[in-house]
Parts: sequence; C-alpha cells; structure tokens
Amino acid sequence: MTVVAIPAWNSLGLLPPVDAHIPTGPNRSPYPVSLMDVVMHFATSGERCAVLRGFLDYRAALHRMGFNAGFQWLNGSFMEDVETLERPPPRDMDVVTFLRAPENFDPSGDDLAVLDNGAAKAHFRVDGYFVEMDAMPPRDLVGWSAYWYSLWSHRRNQAWKGFLQVDLDPAEDAEALAWLENVGAF
Repeated sequence: MTVVAIPAWNSLGLLPPVDAHIPTGPNRSPYPVSLMDVVMHFATSGERCAVLRGFLDYRAALHRMGFNAGFQWLNGSFMEDVETLERPPPRDMDVVTFLRAPENFDPSGDDLAVLDNGAAKAHFRVDGYFVEMDAMPPRDLVGWSAYWYSLWSHRRNQAWKGFLQVDLDPAEDAEALAWLENVGAF
C-alpha cells in the first residue's frame, strides 16, 4: 500500500475530504497512511495516548486471532481537533476493519469479546465494526464500503470530512507501541 502524509486539519478542525487544489485528484479520503504516522500525529495528550494504546492493544488482539490481512478505516472525534473547537478530548476511536478471516478460524470466548462492539469499546477504547471481505459477494462488499464511506464522510452537522486508512498487517505495530511508550504521556 502506498501511503501519504496525514493532511492538516482544516479551519473546521476536520481532516479535509479531498485535496482542495485538485478536488478530483486521487489524494482523498480515506487517506492511506502508516500506523506510525497515526501514532506520532495524534499522540498529543495523555488522553489521546490512552486511546492510541487501546487501539494498538485492539490490533494486537486481532493479530493473535490471525487477522493480519485487510485494512482499517479510522474516524470519529479522535480524527478531529475537538479539544480546540468544541469539547473535551475524544474517549475512543471509531474503527471499521475490512478483513480476511484466517483459515479454520475457531474463536474462543475471549476472542468473541474482542469482536463485540460494546466489549471492544469498554476494554480497548475502540468503537469497532467489521466487514469480512471474503464472506460476501462483491456487490455486498461494495454496498458495505459505500455505507461506511457515506456514514463517515460527514459529521452530524453535515460538514464534509476525511478519515484515514491503515493496513491491518502487524509490521509496524511493535515500533508504534514502543514509540508511544517512549512518549510517556500515559
């Protein structure tokens, strides 16, 4: 996956949905970014570091179950400049994981808890959802992609916004966790 730099927040405190200079160009949401860039960019407070730690722990739990192929869309108030513009820091990160299930997947009860939205939110600070790419016909996959894109490309006040995409592969996770621990903000 080719990655791009995380764009700066616009005047509304949101990630821009497209490149304002080339609005029909390929540089648009969801922006494919590296996991390290996400951690380094958003680790700006103790609260945000705690959410990032939860997100990395969530990814580690998915990896332990064999979920290593796919990608994640990251969104919610965590991707916004909410502390400056309107409210306290974000409490969680919204994540949709587009994944391929490992062969012979046989989840334990603990595994099922990771896959449960309420449990993931309580334990990992992740409002998590899944789209299993191999379990549906292409038409349904396109439908779910359009659903999440249309839901996440606007705030409730109709402001258009962007969001990020990271690869599910665990290649950067250890480095991201080490960097976050060195920040020492949590």
